[in-house]
Amino acid sequence: MASLDQKSPNVLLQSLCCRITGKSEAEVAHQFQYAVRVIGSNYAPTIERDEFLVSEKIKKELLKQRREGDAALFSELHRKLQTQGVLKHRWSVLYLLLSLSEDPRKPSSRVGNYGALFAQALPRDAHSTPFYCTRPQSLALSYADRNAGLSGSVGTSGISSLGVYTLNGPTPTPQALLASQSSAGATQPLGSRLAWALPVSSSPSSALAPPTSRPPLGPAVLSSRLVRPRRDGDAADEVSEAALVRDILYVFQGIDGKFIKMNAQENGYKMDSKVVLCRSLRDTSSRLAELGWLHNKVRKYTDARSLDRAFGLVGQVSRRCLVVFFTPVHLLMLTCVFPQSFCASLHQELKEYYRLLSVLHSQLQVEDEQGVTICTESSLTLRRLLVWMYDPKVRLKTLAALVDFCQGRKGGELASAVHAYGKTGDPQMRALIQHILSLVSHPILSFLYRWIYDGELEDTYHEFFVASDPNVKTDRLWHDKYSLRKSMIPSFITMDQARKVLLIGKSINFLHQVCHDRTPPGKITPASKPADTPKDAAELLSDLEGAFQEKIDSAYFDTSKYLLDVLNRNYLLLEHLQAMRRYLLLGQGDFIRHLMDLLKPELARPATTLYQHNLTGILETAVRATNAQFDNAEILKRLDVRLLEVSPGDTGWDVFSLDYHVDGPIATVFTRECMGHYLRVFNFLWRAKRMEYTLTDIWKGQMCNAKLLKTMPELSGVLHQCHILASEMVHFIHQMQYYITFEVLECSWDELWNKVQQAQDLDHIIAAHDVFLDTIISRCLLDNNSRSLLNQLRAIFDQIIEFQSAQDALYRSALEELTLRLQFEERKRQREEEGQWGVTAEQEAEERRRIQEFQDTIPKMRSQLRILTHFYQSIVQQFLVLLMTSSDESLRFLSFRLDFNEHYRFVCRSKETR
Repeated sequence: MASLDQKSPNVLLQSLCCRITGKSEAEVAHQFQYAVRVIGSNYAPTIERDEFLVSEKIKKELLKQRREGDAALFSELHRKLQTQGVLKHRWSVLYLLLSLSEDPRKPSSRVGNYGALFAQALPRDAHSTPFYCTRPQSLALSYADRNAGLSGSVGTSGISSLGVYTLNGPTPTPQALLASQSSAGATQPLGSRLAWALPVSSSPSSALAPPTSRPPLGPAVLSSRLVRPRRDGDAADEVSEAALVRDILYVFQGIDGKFIKMNAQENGYKMDSKVVLCRSLRDTSSRLAELGWLHNKVRKYTDARSLDRAFGLVGQVSRRCLVVFFTPVHLLMLTCVFPQSFCASLHQELKEYYRLLSVLHSQLQVEDEQGVTICTESSLTLRRLLVWMYDPKVRLKTLAALVDFCQGRKGGELASAVHAYGKTGDPQMRALIQHILSLVSHPILSFLYRWIYDGELEDTYHEFFVASDPNVKTDRLWHDKYSLRKSMIPSFITMDQARKVLLIGKSINFLHQVCHDRTPPGKITPASKPADTPKDAAELLSDLEGAFQEKIDSAYFDTSKYLLDVLNRNYLLLEHLQAMRRYLLLGQGDFIRHLMDLLKPELARPATTLYQHNLTGILETAVRATNAQFDNAEILKRLDVRLLEVSPGDTGWDVFSLDYHVDGPIATVFTRECMGHYLRVFNFLWRAKRMEYTLTDIWKGQMCNAKLLKTMPELSGVLHQCHILASEMVHFIHQMQYYITFEVLECSWDELWNKVQQAQDLDHIIAAHDVFLDTIISRCLLDNNSRSLLNQLRAIFDQIIEFQSAQDALYRSALEELTLRLQFEERKRQREEEGQWGVTAEQEAEERRRIQEFQDTIPKMRSQLRILTHFYQSIVQQFLVLLMTSSDESLRFLSFRLDFNEHYRFVCRSKETR
């Protein structure tokens, strides 16, 4: 049993409490109960469960302590731990280690000194533990604690706890309050002079219970106080003004009085109809009772939202708040250790309101003790309450209207609503809204500073305007993982500032997770002073175009410049970009020409007979034989051969393509979509280059065979027709090549290079590269709008291939006939040298018959060429018509160059005439 007790969680928890506080088991009973409630609660951590971020924090802490060796060892151990499946909750273990490593003497927003927390949270004479319920409840404090709570005369808004309402306008200061303050002694604090001494209840249950009914107005020893006399002439059953004042003070706090109660049907405080009262007092009471309705409206909102997790940190009261309430018997105090939300700002305003009520209750108690009559000038009357509560009423009206305006909002959207409501001409209301805005925007600015200086995003409630998708893989981090929640962008932050904020944090995470750069963020951009307090947030909000803009711009330029330097220095981004131009866009002329010469025998074969390793060997040969060999080895090893999908009847020319492998950080710029565009452009340029290569072979054949076939005059007409058609094709291809090379590729490349050199961040490079590809795709007729033009162009290319085949067949037949004729003449000469007849009649007849058969094929060849010429010219004419009707000015100019002498227009007219 002893061993079981030692392993019991309760025993271990009690031992932990003793160890932390340094007290015995009997003395830590309250702390133990509090710890049991904390452990049994369902609070979730307000940070994102990101194992990478926690590990980076641990490394950063080790580096701050100049323990680089330990940081490297931790990184290696963490890497090994990730490869093993022993631990399923590695994030929890790492977060526990990080929490235990923090110095308890150092103030932290997450991990504090638990011993001090227990000592502050528990009352000295309480017998139960504090807890949070639907509304903040009170904790019983000693008289000294109450005095200490009131000793600060300046509230969180920078105004005196009493003067926040009474000195906000031309409202007279109650003389009775000034008199009581002067009589209390100069050395006594203001809170102690205004507070009235009450015995402290030993039962915490009474302190924790919400005020639902009217408690007695003071201690029992004062029950035999002097009763205020009624005014002369009042009826015997008429309610006195003193009783109404007492009721009104309850109504101010949302508590039903004896005569004034909440009417649920009319949603307001109403005087009991049975009460006999003059009309002036009834009207004054009704006007004062409106403060209770306004108070309830604001209080209902804060009670409903304070512990609502869906409301987030911007809307909630900070969880590390010590909230103490005093009803008319207890002075109400609310002390927030770190107020950072909309509800916290409302609570601060209610706190100032409650302080004024406590002063009024104190004055009423003093008058009860001294038996001050209602006729005395220093007593509380409804008229004086109406004057003194004018400013509080205005402020409560503003808060109530703001509560209605902010319903259903959270995060940056809530801050935008508060900021929009502050656009008013009333300086007092504007100051109030600015104060609330500083509290509401403080969590957002805290998120912002951690994001732009550390790259950390702990937004559990999705309040920040930067969103993170944990399901996105590393290779798509830049494009898909982080985005802007436009609905959460505060209205005082411009879209340009929000975009820069997104890019700063995204760049830091990209450096760490994709580039594997371990440079601490503090060395990339020096962190400026963060908005640690709402006062700092208010200062930034007052200078959005100055200091705030300067902080964002500084972090943006430093981080983006460092990222581009890393990409260019370590990953050769610009060199890869130039390699795309040289190889995939055929910019390396000597390499492309030599590669075509080497590939010609292979690519002329059917596509099904090709093997990639043979083509890869030819590619390496072409690299070694040209200037491409001087490129960086990192670039050359990424160059490869790719075979496209084979269709029936395809040759090697139809399926061959160059490929360029990209990975790592450069894949962020050269995405799969971009590489698909490069592949389409390469196939188009490769086909156009093949046409140029084919026409060069056609011209070579014509030049080489022109002299040989001069002895065959019957072929002169056919050869002339071939020369004319070839000249037309050469002119067309040269003009198309000039257009593609200079007007499309070179101009677009020059524009891209200038943009890349001037780029301020990676997004600018990606955008410029995308525009470059889109321009090439559209102007090379590869987009959907130019599909008809592309089909005509491909038909023209097919005609060039058919013409090459027809001319090759013509020359092959003519050269065979020429060879036979030369052989016949050679035999005839030899026989004559031997003294014999050159030919016999039969041989001569046979020779003539063969020549006649060849001559009979010439009209067929001429007809075939005429048909080919006619079909080619008709396609070109259709192509020119499409060019002239194009919306692109450069394409219209191309049509003028292709038909500079109106040859095709004349041909068209001739056909119409016929």
